[in-house]
Amino acid sequence: MSLDPRTVSAAEFPDWLRAVGTGFLRASASVPAEEEVAVRLEHTDLSRVQGVFEAGRCVATFRSFAQELTVVGGARVRADAITGVTVTPTHRRRGLLSRMMATDLAAAKERGDVVASLIAAEYPIYGRYGFGPASWTTEWEIDVPRAGLDPRARVPSEADGGRIELVDGADVRKLGPELHARLAARQHGVVSRDERWWQRNTGVDVPAFETWTEPFYAVYRSADGETDGLIAYRADAHWGDRKQPLNKATVVGMLATTPAAERALWHFVCSIDWITTVRSGYRAPDDLLPLLLPDPRAARVVTQADWLWLRVLDIPRALEARTYATDAALVLDVRDATGLAGGRFLLEVSPPGASCVPTKRDPDLVLDVAELATLHLGDESPVRLAALGRIDEHRPGAAATAEAVFRTARRAWCPDVF
Repeated sequence: MSLDPRTVSAAEFPDWLRAVGTGFLRASASVPAEEEVAVRLEHTDLSRVQGVFEAGRCVATFRSFAQELTVVGGARVRADAITGVTVTPTHRRRGLLSRMMATDLAAAKERGDVVASLIAAEYPIYGRYGFGPASWTTEWEIDVPRAGLDPRARVPSEADGGRIELVDGADVRKLGPELHARLAARQHGVVSRDERWWQRNTGVDVPAFETWTEPFYAVYRSADGETDGLIAYRADAHWGDRKQPLNKATVVGMLATTPAAERALWHFVCSIDWITTVRSGYRAPDDLLPLLLPDPRAARVVTQADWLWLRVLDIPRALEARTYATDAALVLDVRDATGLAGGRFLLEVSPPGASCVPTKRDPDLVLDVAELATLHLGDESPVRLAALGRIDEHRPGAAATAEAVFRTARRAWCPDVF
């Protein structure tokens, strides 16, 4: 029987959801209840949902949706966000994912998307499709008593002039989108959030099949009243044998547009009575957090991993969309086995802007499209990639030039999972 990927119909969607649950080991083999199917179907574009069926049973899944990605300098480009990718264990190694991926990326290219994006559950899978890790993430656990913070100190400090207020979900839905937009204008790697994101993450209309525990919310307002930061956290209720509080606060989201807001919010969550441990949630690897503590050793790394993966679909538009801090020119010979985005390009950059056009000049660097994706947000070193043999330097010193061209002062960060 032929195993050909195809678009999933509304009637087939329940079985598609079952296959997703099976693939991610988070549900039994039963089809989800009607309520769950209806809710998920309401917010799903079936024209971008693929499945593979055998004997009426879904054995592979794939979905994409529209997204915007902030690149270096604050511009936002169209992205094809990929999620829900599974192949049932009984049907691996048959090329099902390869065919679904090829169909989706071709459609994204035709739509005019600049990149495709995803969060990889496993590292080795997506490089063969031209994806590269474009940002990483770090999570810290803070031993609050060791951090050296004065428990009697006011948070924020009087010198700061700002204040922290506890708010509720309705306030977050009102203040959050504008704060997120301000962050997206300055932080490369941020992806778009729609209205439903804010509703789902503040407990609005939570369906019965989802478990929801309302977090605590706090905002930081600067001296002029501007909301510059927002933190959401949950806390457990753990007490020791000698009736000592050993509670842990877990940060489920934190946005800050100024260093003052970051400092105040981290110090705040570390100053809450009974809290002896704070989990930071996923942050940028160069987050200010450890150094905001008098004793940075109180924050130990508990997670360090790749996060946002990109696949460039339109090289000139991708490279012209971002900004550069230097004047330079490079000829990049980009190899793409699929033929979607390969070619030889002259990239000329300067702080005012960039130009990327096809050329027949001899190449300075030869690299796979996946390596270009890894470089795109400035998070990886071309010199390191050349040392690893993942970039071929045809002109001596070209990797060092690329280092000055692509690298950024701060690392890329994507606050979301999708």
